[in-house]
Amino acid sequence: MADDEDTTDAEVRDELPADLVAAGYVGPYVFPNNNKRRIPAVLYAVLGVGCIAAWAIAGDGAVLVNAGVLAAGIGLLLFGAYSWQSGFDLDVDERDALVAASRAVGFPVGHASAQLGWRGLRSRPTWRILLYSADEPPATRGLVLVDGVDGTVLEHFTEANPEDWAG
Repeated sequence: MADDEDTTDAEVRDELPADLVAAGYVGPYVFPNNNKRRIPAVLYAVLGVGCIAAWAIAGDGAVLVNAGVLAAGIGLLLFGAYSWQSGFDLDVDERDALVAASRAVGFPVGHASAQLGWRGLRSRPTWRILLYSADEPPATRGLVLVDGVDGTVLEHFTEANPEDWAG
């Protein structure tokens, strides 16, 4: 206890664990794959089957296992099926998406930014690529949506850059 009293607030420092410090990381960043959604899908299905089995075994006279357990089991099976089908493989990485986007806009690309999002009810992975022309300052910018599963360009939009870079 005496050691705690000698420590001031100014001496206490929070720090990240070594594996979470981004400043020391060298190498390309790897986006997590969507197919990890299939792991909880299997767990939902197993729990759903367990609920339905418990309802079937307990019968009509059971106090703790009633129609609500059956409904929960069916709901878990349905949600497990939804989670399973939304677990697409992310086969297109950000570099492949940038190449597809560069082809779609029709101008030499300078700076670009990639963001992974999901579209539709099935949560299909989609890259959103923001591109600027290689001019200095950039004269044109564009936004391209690239499918993360097969690499097709879904939509693209280009315009003259309205930003004032003279500042």
